[in-house]
Amino acid sequence: MNETPTRVYAEIDLDAVRANVRALRARAPRAELMAVVKADGYGHGAVPCARAAQDAGATWLGTATPEEALALRAAGIDGRIMCWLWTPGGPWQAAVEADLDISVSAMWALDEVRKAAHAAGRPARIQLKADTGLGRAGCQPADWAELVGAAVAAQAEGTVRITGLWSHFACADEPGHPSIPLQLAAFRDMLAYAEKEGVEPEVRHIANSPATLTLPESHYDLVRCGLALYGVSPAPELGTSEELGLRPAMTLKASVALVKTVPPGHGVSYGHHYVTEAETNLALIPAGYADGIPRHASGRGPVSIGGKVHRVAGRVAMDQFVVDLGDDLVRAGDEAVLFGPGEHGEPTAEDWAQAAHTIAYEIVTRIGVRVPRVYRNG
Repeated sequence: MNETPTRVYAEIDLDAVRANVRALRARAPRAELMAVVKADGYGHGAVPCARAAQDAGATWLGTATPEEALALRAAGIDGRIMCWLWTPGGPWQAAVEADLDISVSAMWALDEVRKAAHAAGRPARIQLKADTGLGRAGCQPADWAELVGAAVAAQAEGTVRITGLWSHFACADEPGHPSIPLQLAAFRDMLAYAEKEGVEPEVRHIANSPATLTLPESHYDLVRCGLALYGVSPAPELGTSEELGLRPAMTLKASVALVKTVPPGHGVSYGHHYVTEAETNLALIPAGYADGIPRHASGRGPVSIGGKVHRVAGRVAMDQFVVDLGDDLVRAGDEAVLFGPGEHGEPTAEDWAQAAHTIAYEIVTRIGVRVPRVYRNG
C-alpha cells in the first residue's frame, strides 16, 4: 500500500515485533521460541509478523488451524510450523505434504493422520498433546497410555514421527494459582511415561506468554508466545507492557470525519444514552463495531485527539461513534488515536479492554478485515 488510508487503519510496527521476540527469548534463554501467529497474527497480520519474528530468532511458528498454517506455507514461509485445532475430515494430507507439525489429542486424530501419511507417501510429523488440567484439547491421563502406545507403533511402521509432547496452562496468567503446580506435575508424569515407552521428542513445551514471563520452571525446550509477541501484556496482574519489557506493535488510528456544535440537551447516537449538558463540540469518528470497535465500550472507550483523551459519547454504532470535545477545537481530518503503545499519553489496548470489560487479547484480535494494516519497519 503506497498511501496511508484516511478513514481508519491499524499501523503495525514490525520492529516492535522483533524487539518483543528478543525480549522473550531473553526470558527463556535455554528454550527455543514459537511465535504464535494464529487469528491473522492476533489481528496484526500473520505473514509479516511471522517473518519479523523469524528475523529476530523465532525458530517455530504456531497456528490454531491447519488452514492458517497452510496459508503461511503458500506465502513462502519456511521453517517449523505447528498447528493444533483439528476436526475429523480436516486437510490432513495437505498438512503432511506441507511438512507441518500436527497436534494429536485422540485416537481418531492419530488414525486420520496415519491415513494421510499413507496417501502422501511420507511420514507425518506429530506432537502428542496431554490434557494436564485445562479441559480443552489434549489427551486425558487415563487415555494417555493408549495414545502413546498407538503413536509409538505408528512410528515403528513409518507413518509418523513423534516430534513433540506438549500441554497448555489454564491459569498461568494468575500468579500463584493452585492449578499451576498441579499441571506442571501432571505434565512431568505424562512426559516420563511417554519417554519410558520410547518417545524421544525434539521439543517438550507447556509455557505460553504468561508462563514464559513468570514461570522459568515451565520453559522446557520451547516456549509458545502469542499476545506478548505483539507487545501487549497477557494479564494486568503480571504488569504493564512497559513493566514487562514489551512494545505494543499496533496503533489504531482514524480521521475525524465531522465536527459540529450542538446545543444543550442534544441526544447523541442510538437510544440517546448520552445527552449533552451544555453547548458543546462533537466529533464523529468513522469506525464502529463492524471494524472491531467494541460496542460494550459505549460511553467509556478512550480516544486521543490533539493529545487530549476523550471518551465515546453514547453508543458505538456499526460504522461510527461520537466523542464530546467540550470547548476543544478540532477539525475534520485531524488524527484520532484509539489505542497505541501509550508512550505519548494515548490510550492502550488494555484501556479499551477495561472499558469493554474484556481482555486485551480480544481488543487487538477483533480489529476487522475492512481496517487496512499499514506496516512500518518492514
